[in-house]
Amino acid sequence: MSNTLPASFRSVSKRFGSNTAVDDISFDVRPGKITGLLGRNGAGKTTSLKMLLGLAKPTEGAATVFGLPYDQLPRAAHRVGVGMDGVNSIPEMRGRKELLVWAKMLGLPKRRVDEVLELVGLADRSDRRVKDYSTGMRQRHTIAGALLADPEFLVLDEPVNGLDPDGILWLRNFLRGLAGEGRTILISSHLLAEVEQTVDDVVVIQKSLRYAGPLDELVSGEGERLEEQFFSLVGSENAKEKVSA
Repeated sequence: MSNTLPASFRSVSKRFGSNTAVDDISFDVRPGKITGLLGRNGAGKTTSLKMLLGLAKPTEGAATVFGLPYDQLPRAAHRVGVGMDGVNSIPEMRGRKELLVWAKMLGLPKRRVDEVLELVGLADRSDRRVKDYSTGMRQRHTIAGALLADPEFLVLDEPVNGLDPDGILWLRNFLRGLAGEGRTILISSHLLAEVEQTVDDVVVIQKSLRYAGPLDELVSGEGERLEEQFFSLVGSENAKEKVSA
C-alpha cells in the first residue's frame, strides 16, 4: 500500500458555462480510512469524484490520486476501484459475463470474478442480466466490479442507494472490513444517519467546502448528531426534502 495520500483536492473549481458546480474546494483523503463526501443533491459530490477520476477536467485547481492526476497514475485501474453510475456497466450482459469482460481487460484470471461475486453475495444470481437486477443487486454488482483488481483505494458514488436494511448493514460491515485491511474508501452519500455509522472522516460540501476532518471532531458532544451539524454547516432551507436521515 502506498504512503502517498490516496486523494487530494487543491483549490478545485468546476464551472459549466455560468453555473458553478464546485467552488474552490481543498481537502485530503487519509489512507486506511473511510471518508464520507456529503452534500445535498446538486451539491457537487459526483462532479468532484469525476474530477478526481479524470472524467471531468477542473476549471481551476487540481485533484490528484496518489500524488498524480488519475490519467498519469501508473496502473490506475488496478490501484483505484470505481463504483459509479455509468462506469464499467454493460446492462444487457449477464452479471458474471460482464465482470469477465472487465477482468480480461485488466489482465486478471477468471477465478477473480467468482471471488468478488462471492464477496458481494451475488454468486448464485450472476447468470441474470444486469438490467434485470434489482437496484440493490446492481449496487452489489457495481461494488464487485470495483473490487476486481483488488485495489488499495475505492471510490464509490452513493453505494447505499437502493439497499434494503439488510443490505445496508452488509455494506457497512463490508466497508469496515476493507478499511481494516488497510484500504482507503471514499464514498459520496446524502444518507446522513447511515454515514454516521460507517465513516471515519467527513467532507461536507455545498458547492464550496463546509467541513473536512474526523467525524468525531464534528460530532464531539454528547447527544450530538451528524444531521444537526450538517444543517448548521449548509443551512436548513428545504433540508428535510433534500437530505434523508
